[in-house]
Amino acid sequence: MSDEATRLWIVRHGSTTWSASGQHTGKTDLPLTPEGERVAAALRPRLAEVSFGLVLTSPLERARRTAELAGFGHAEPEPRAVEWDYGAYEGLTRDQIRERVPGWTAWSHPAMPEGERLDEVAVRALAVVQRVRGSGVRDVLLFSHGHFLRVLATTWVGAPPTLGEHLALDPATISELGWDREAPVVDRWNS
Repeated sequence: MSDEATRLWIVRHGSTTWSASGQHTGKTDLPLTPEGERVAAALRPRLAEVSFGLVLTSPLERARRTAELAGFGHAEPEPRAVEWDYGAYEGLTRDQIRERVPGWTAWSHPAMPEGERLDEVAVRALAVVQRVRGSGVRDVLLFSHGHFLRVLATTWVGAPPTLGEHLALDPATISELGWDREAPVVDRWNS
């Protein structure tokens, strides 16, 4: 099977208390809220329509639990699919960060103090994309995190990772990355 035959289905984890409040959640391993669990479980019938040859998950609890509730408790941990390490900005909202750095966004100020740079996140995303494309299976499913998945989508289509700023991704949504002839494309986003 050629790389172009593989499709990558991506799911952002269900909501946590921090994602609901707009706090940057990188390495902090928070559980899903009751609402996050409800919407994660609602993914089950939608994802059951596809036969996935490989199912991956970030090892963080919020992604693993989303996978489990969606019917994929057997998902294989993929350590490179963890969220952006926000370093000193962990747990802060954009407004709180902007009190220190006016006009700040993760995309325009991509170096996180004591954390990861955007280009480092993109390197991890590329490694995941290469693993998926080299898997030899038709459909791959990945449970992960908002900012990481936005960078992964830009990597899939060969665009700069800063394009991720324009790809809003809600909790517990499904997106699909595939191909149009030989060109990598975003087939479905944030659905």
